[in-house]
Amino acid sequence: MSSYSMQDAPASTGGGSHMQGFGGGPNNVAGGSSESGSATGDYGESIFASDVNKHEELRNMLESAKDNMKLEAMRRIIGMVAKGRNVSSLFPSVVKNVLSKSNELKKLVYVYLVRYAEEEQDLALLSISAFQKALKDRNQLIRASALRVLSSIRVTVIVPIMMLSIKDASSDMSPFVRKTAAHAIPKLYSLDESQKENLIEVIEKLLKDRTTLVAGSAVMAFEIVCPERTDLVHKNYRKLCNLLVDVDEWGQMAVINMLTHYARSQFLDPNQHADMGDAAFYTESEGEDEDDDEDDDEDSEDSQGEKKEKKKKKKPYTMDADHRLLLRCAKPLLQSRNSGVVMSVCQLYFHIAPRSEHTVVIKPMLRLLHSNREVQTVVLTNIATLSLKFKGLFEPYIKSFFVHSQDSTQIRSLKLEIMTNLASDTSVPIILKEFQTYVSSSDRDFVAATIQAIGRCASQLEDVTDTCVNGLMRLLQHRDELVVGESVVIIKKLLQLQPSEHKEIIVHLTKLVDGIKVPMARASILWLIGEYSEHVPKLAPDVLRKMAKNFSNEEDIVKLQVLNLAAKLMLINAKQTKLLAQYVLNLAKYDINYDIRDRARYLRQLLFPAEKGPLGKYAKKVLLVSKPAPVLESAYKDRQQWQVGSLSLMLGAAAAGYVALPDFPEEAPDPSVREVEVEYSWAESAKRAAKKTKKGKKGKKKTELEDFYSSDDSDDDDSDEDDDDEDDSDEDDSDEDDSDEETDEDEDDSDEDDDEDDEDEEESDDSDDEEDGEWADSSSEGEVLPSRSKSSADGADSDDDDSDDDSDEEDSDEDSEEESDDEPPARKAAAKAKSPPKATASKASKAAAKSKVPAVKEVSLLDLDDLSSPAPAATSASASFASSMLQPATSAMQSMSLSPSATLQASSSVFTTTESHELLNRISGRGLGAQYRYTRRSHLFSESMVDLEVTITNNGDDEVHDVAVANKKSEGGMAIHEFDTISSLDAGESRTVSLGVDFKDTLNPAVFDISCRTGKFPVKIPPIVGEIIQGAVMSEADFKQKSNQLKGMNESAGQATLKAAQELHALCQCVLRSSNMSLVQRSSSSGDGGDDNTLFFAGRTTSAHLPVLLRLTMDDTNVKLTCNCEKMVIGSMLLKEVKSALGKL
Repeated sequence: MSSYSMQDAPASTGGGSHMQGFGGGPNNVAGGSSESGSATGDYGESIFASDVNKHEELRNMLESAKDNMKLEAMRRIIGMVAKGRNVSSLFPSVVKNVLSKSNELKKLVYVYLVRYAEEEQDLALLSISAFQKALKDRNQLIRASALRVLSSIRVTVIVPIMMLSIKDASSDMSPFVRKTAAHAIPKLYSLDESQKENLIEVIEKLLKDRTTLVAGSAVMAFEIVCPERTDLVHKNYRKLCNLLVDVDEWGQMAVINMLTHYARSQFLDPNQHADMGDAAFYTESEGEDEDDDEDDDEDSEDSQGEKKEKKKKKKPYTMDADHRLLLRCAKPLLQSRNSGVVMSVCQLYFHIAPRSEHTVVIKPMLRLLHSNREVQTVVLTNIATLSLKFKGLFEPYIKSFFVHSQDSTQIRSLKLEIMTNLASDTSVPIILKEFQTYVSSSDRDFVAATIQAIGRCASQLEDVTDTCVNGLMRLLQHRDELVVGESVVIIKKLLQLQPSEHKEIIVHLTKLVDGIKVPMARASILWLIGEYSEHVPKLAPDVLRKMAKNFSNEEDIVKLQVLNLAAKLMLINAKQTKLLAQYVLNLAKYDINYDIRDRARYLRQLLFPAEKGPLGKYAKKVLLVSKPAPVLESAYKDRQQWQVGSLSLMLGAAAAGYVALPDFPEEAPDPSVREVEVEYSWAESAKRAAKKTKKGKKGKKKTELEDFYSSDDSDDDDSDEDDDDEDDSDEDDSDEDDSDEETDEDEDDSDEDDDEDDEDEEESDDSDDEEDGEWADSSSEGEVLPSRSKSSADGADSDDDDSDDDSDEEDSDEDSEEESDDEPPARKAAAKAKSPPKATASKASKAAAKSKVPAVKEVSLLDLDDLSSPAPAATSASASFASSMLQPATSAMQSMSLSPSATLQASSSVFTTTESHELLNRISGRGLGAQYRYTRRSHLFSESMVDLEVTITNNGDDEVHDVAVANKKSEGGMAIHEFDTISSLDAGESRTVSLGVDFKDTLNPAVFDISCRTGKFPVKIPPIVGEIIQGAVMSEADFKQKSNQLKGMNESAGQATLKAAQELHALCQCVLRSSNMSLVQRSSSSGDGGDDNTLFFAGRTTSAHLPVLLRLTMDDTNVKLTCNCEKMVIGSMLLKEVKSALGKL
């Protein structure tokens, strides 16, 4: 056994010199003497001394004279550090190798020291002289590593040394060393904050660095040390914007975050006038009219003068050129492969960009949903918060948030939250169809969350409340108790909105109380019975009797509601429930739960006071007071205060180090602080002088040609000289801007190449500025010039392509094109007319061939296949869900699935409405008024458009000219076919025109302006459900077949009460007057019971031609209504309109 331990010793130690001390003596780990060399002792020593011996082997290797042995030892040590093992005991041996001449060994030693320098500060201080010497090493990696180690020693004694080292490193020729210096600044600041002023000087120097490797680190140091010093950013703002694309990904996020805070404090709010609605316009116009009618002439003149002065003070908003520069430079980063960079750009746009440009970031955010689960969670959390405020941005892409089978539970809940936030009159049919599939899932928690989402949709949109309640009632037959219980809880909350209209549902829930076992569901039913006991006066006492019988076996939450039910019934129906109430209170008096005992004691004093006191008089006011309906709000509503993409938004609370965004200033700060004077080197100055000389020769040559062909010599000479001066100055400014962005390698290029490159850059910049529709920043000193026209840019391209044929022609063409760019349009046309036909036949053929080449569409990462065509706001339910909806298994919601229906044939309307509606008030229209009515026929332009007869009247004293439709604002694909322009309209004259509107089967109003020479007046036409459908030809068999298919959420039911008994003929006329539908002819073979008092009406939606079916069954003065339609909102609203019309009979 002892021989075995002796053989194992060399293997564990790696050296024969330690074999003697391993078994006994002073090296015996067990503490035994050398004489007690038993087998057991040797075996135990070989186990507990293994790690020590391994480190001893590494220590011997580090102390050897061979560099390869040391290098191998350091590699093993760094590997152990990477695995998380503690090798701090080797620190003295490692520090000795700081002075090694091997660069590879030094790098590994510095990596080790960075890890353990803070733990072994005393030993690290011994080698500071070596680190200072390494700061002067020829290898940039050694210098950077030495500075990194030095900054990791957190001892206040060496703060001056660290400060000097950082200052020297900030001026190092290597950008990598300067980057390390930027990283060392936050370490020194956390160690000694008194060095802040000295560090700010270094940060200011690093911010001026033009190297992209340093920019991100310098900005991060600025954010940690002095984020309030915006004056340091002024001079570097434009440079940081231009370098943004080339900075590393980590630095891009830091720079964007810093520039977002800077923009919020230096630029005006681009959306400050976005919230001004029509109300202010109407209020102002009405106020002017009242002043003109009531006040004297002098008062009205004074008021008008004051209003004019106010209007002069309120200048229209124009975006600052630097503000536009930041947005333009950050936009390409939306194609970054790094999700953090994309989210940074998104938060930049949401916080400082105009709302009209927010759509730019939607597709990149949706692209991130194809990443891993962690990224999806972050993106969906931000979208869930943004969708509450910017619902219209995400609504066209609602299909991107449909739940997939591989989604985790958290991602599913986030997608449900987003779809619920996006629910509107337009999108709710699509959302409810998707929810219909989710309730058949095997995931119980997901089904419960879906039911809660349905409840939120129903509470937000009153038009679909009945539909959602009917769908949830069908879920009460589900085999899973959790689904049934969750449905009951949501139904209880929805019934509180309109309890009087859902009496039958309350009765139905009362009958289900015995079969439901979920405690929360049972408690909800008992609360409903007690709150609305007047709807179930006979059933409520019986329910209380059953609950009292099994009171001791119920859950605590159910017991509390039984006590409440007993107290309420005692006050309403004391004759039948007094003894039951006393019995329940006695049982609760001895319950285990103290809450139930306290509740019983409290209710006993209210119902059965021992002495006649004032408390018993207020029992009804306490227990039977009306309760407000619950408000189902999003859990992400409170997160809108946090910055988009921040950790605080993810957590819903302020994280450590979070800095809130500042508010936009009311007045714009001075933009001249961002102007920078550029200093040029001798080489750059010589190059610029050569360029000017060359351009002067070209201008002189052109002047001679123009003098030869020109008819007016003197004028052209003067204008050419002026233009040449202007061109030179413009070229100087543009060259200054270009020189800022040149690198050291570009300085070796020739003058001619520089000329061509500068022109190409100017042309590309101008075309970009023209696409953005903003002013271009033409120089580094802040001069702003209008962007050039597209035709000039095209001309420059054609000249460059023909440069291979003749160099002289190229020079002359380029020069003439440069001069023509800065000339006004009139002079451009004159110059073109005077210039000789220089192009040869070969050039003309090339230009013609070039014009025939089709334009190649640039492929962008933002244009994805699944995002390129956003889902329309309102589409056919049968078409939009045929591919996306999964077939549910056996489920109670299965009966609500639809199959595509054939196109229905329209029929002519029986009644034509004569009711007119006001479109434009004569006061708001300054004398111009408009009325409209529905003609109940399709528009001539398209069958999907509703024809409106618009009567325009001039109620003023002056003639009105050029009355037309302008600024059509279509939502969800809505289309408007305007009427022909009315050239003139005399005072008191009326004109009738035809207007076509395709509402896309939605209830969104058609918004547009009626314009004339005096101004534009915003108007809107809200759709009437009965007027935006058409009558359809249908047999009774087809009616019954389609109505059977349109069940569940596609079916709306109600009941109307007539004032007096009516004949079926009167009901038929009432329905046909209120809605544009057709009566279905009854077949003689129908022999169903009750069909003699039943009427069938059929119609179709105007846009998608979806069937709309209405069934009326009359029973004395009660009329039962049933409407079936795939567009659930249309079916629900049509039922309400018909019900209202029948109630007037």
